[in-house]
Amino acid sequence: MSNTLPKIEREDVGGGKGRYVVRGPDGAEAEMTFTSIGTHQIIIDHTGVPDAFRGQGVGLHLVTRAVEEARAAGKKIIPLCPFAAAQFRRHPEWADVLKR
Repeated sequence: MSNTLPKIEREDVGGGKGRYVVRGPDGAEAEMTFTSIGTHQIIIDHTGVPDAFRGQGVGLHLVTRAVEEARAAGKKIIPLCPFAAAQFRRHPEWADVLKR
């Protein structure tokens, strides 16, 4: 696993939908998609990490970015994506942004 975390870009596609994406040099993309619900909540609906990124912590890096941005904006996260939900179970320090 590399000590350098890849750059994450945020893309807002309209209608409250968007994604965080990491692009590899070979064109592979890892993504975590989200939907904003009003001004205070987001749903993480999907995390996809292709084989090119496996074992590098990219999926966790994507969810962590969403947590950091939600915390800074005073938002709550509803992790519908199974991967994101598992990460919330593993990281009790994120409880302040978890919508219960």
